[in-house]
Amino acid sequence: MSAAVGIFSASKQDGLKKNGRNNNEEAREEKKKKNKKFVDDNEAKNNNVDDENEVDEEDDNPKLKPEKELDLGPPLSLKEQLEKDKDDESLRRWKEQLLGSVDMSALGEMEAAEVKIERLSIVCRGRPDIVLPIPFVSNPKSSLFILKEGSPYRLKFSFTVSHNVVSGLNYTNTVWKTGVKVEKTKVMLGTFSPRKDPYTYELEEETTPSGLFARGSYSATTKLVDDDGKAYLAMNYHFEIKKNWPSNNS
Repeated sequence: MSAAVGIFSASKQDGLKKNGRNNNEEAREEKKKKNKKFVDDNEAKNNNVDDENEVDEEDDNPKLKPEKELDLGPPLSLKEQLEKDKDDESLRRWKEQLLGSVDMSALGEMEAAEVKIERLSIVCRGRPDIVLPIPFVSNPKSSLFILKEGSPYRLKFSFTVSHNVVSGLNYTNTVWKTGVKVEKTKVMLGTFSPRKDPYTYELEEETTPSGLFARGSYSATTKLVDDDGKAYLAMNYHFEIKKNWPSNNS
């Protein structure tokens, strides 16, 4: 009996020890979880504070704030801009380098540049130049000019610039035949300063198509436009490609 009690007591003590160890392990695990949660909560709070500080720093930094209004002052014509610093030798040289040789007599009081087409012609080898009328009046019932098939030609035009610098002047020419676009040419001419003498520009030589299907009537649109989208020339016209040159141009 005493042995049984001893065995029971020993078993009970072992059970209590095991339960104590289990309880201690559970307590340690629970403590670890609480500590981890505490650390995570603190990191989250710190991150939120950092984010708020970053937002506050961005809000407080005037360099990062977009300028809602920028007062550039009253616009000036090119003549006024050149005369404004005429006594400053370094600025004067810099402007001359930037603008080139500006003809002061071609400057006016206007702020916007003005481009005037003086002459528009088609140059063909061994033929008189075909001079197109300026100003141009569109007439869909008649052809503006006739070209011989397989003939080299180039477009040549002269224009004057006054009042201000014209930047990004480009030439575009679009051609259709029976309603189908068959060619589009776009050429950047450049930036031009005001002067009385006209600028002359010749495009690269091209050759008219040849063959039965190439002959016939074409419609075209020619434009001279600057980089602000302002058009100084916009003409719609018709022309023909024939087997031979017309007899009146011989």
